[in-house]
Amino acid sequence: MASTGKSTKSIAGTFNPKGACVVIIRTEWNKDILDELEKGCQKILNKAGVKKVIVLEVPGAVEIPFAIKKYWDKTHKTSHKPHAFIALGTIIKGDTPHFDYVCNMVSDGVIQLNLLLPVPTIFGVLTLNTKKQALERIGGKHGHKGEEAADAALKMIQLSKHIHNLSL
Repeated sequence: MASTGKSTKSIAGTFNPKGACVVIIRTEWNKDILDELEKGCQKILNKAGVKKVIVLEVPGAVEIPFAIKKYWDKTHKTSHKPHAFIALGTIIKGDTPHFDYVCNMVSDGVIQLNLLLPVPTIFGVLTLNTKKQALERIGGKHGHKGEEAADAALKMIQLSKHIHNLSL
């Protein structure tokens, strides 16, 4: 989800995000940063007209993939089926290798979900050395990663619909 600039390519087809359901799974840790990440997501989703945004909170980043899979299993055959998930968290490096294990587990979990589920899971988990770096990514010199995650979710929903509608 790193941003290097705006893409000039677009995906063919029409997309009306008003009927989309996006589920945000966020962690409890670093609440101040997560509140800002979520606000950024909500801003972009609201601006796009998404009416159904569900927010669930989990204790930590490792629990994100579990919550996404459980939510999908419960809702995928209902009218509450999500069109995308956004995983939000902040993992700040400490003095032990715990940071590396947590980063690997959550990134591996999100990749597995993207390969397993028919809807995208957007990786909006910040993996940082310092809290200052987190602040730079919620509206500072590195943009707003919550907004970027929501934008990626909208684009991936559109891409999924486009691929689904291809005539081969």
